[in-house]
Amino acid sequence: MESQSQYIGSNSGMDGVDQKEGKVANQRKAGTCESILRILAFMLTLTAAVVLGVSKQTEIVSVKILPTLPPIDVPATAKWHYLSAFVYFVVANAIACAYAAFSLVLLFANRGTKSSLGLVIIFLDQLMVALLFSCNGAAAAIGLMGYQGNSHVQWNKVCNVFGRFCNHAAAAIVLSLLASLVFMYLVGLAALGLHRRSK
Repeated sequence: MESQSQYIGSNSGMDGVDQKEGKVANQRKAGTCESILRILAFMLTLTAAVVLGVSKQTEIVSVKILPTLPPIDVPATAKWHYLSAFVYFVVANAIACAYAAFSLVLLFANRGTKSSLGLVIIFLDQLMVALLFSCNGAAAAIGLMGYQGNSHVQWNKVCNVFGRFCNHAAAAIVLSLLASLVFMYLVGLAALGLHRRSK
């Protein structure tokens, strides 16, 4: 009887060790996943900002001043800083890129320590989601105007002339949208981790 109780006691002690090892393994796995996601967010936002930031296209455009005169050929250039929505897009992605790098450094610096920094990072991740979604919406609205034009306000489409620039803008918007989804996934992971800790 005594040996049986000793066996049960020693077995329950092993269960406690196994649970601790399982928790440590889960924390390491979550930390590795978070690091990979932050690196991915950094790369996506950096690429989106660079793709649109270096994009430039110059074309010869025919301009008709008077109906009776022949059209005049004028060189026209498309750059990101000519439109405020694209300026907002590039700056917002640069901010999100800098934040992703900074949060990755903080993650490595505070690994294994318990601090209230986790809540601050969750809040800032949510802020990056909002920032990226808003800049993506603004850039996509201007991009759509460039592709289709707007006959109601007499805005002609320009992507038939500046096709390469428009394609670069579309690629940058897709990359930034993926980055915003990565930040959203990070917020979800953090919320799940807080929920598990509160149990």
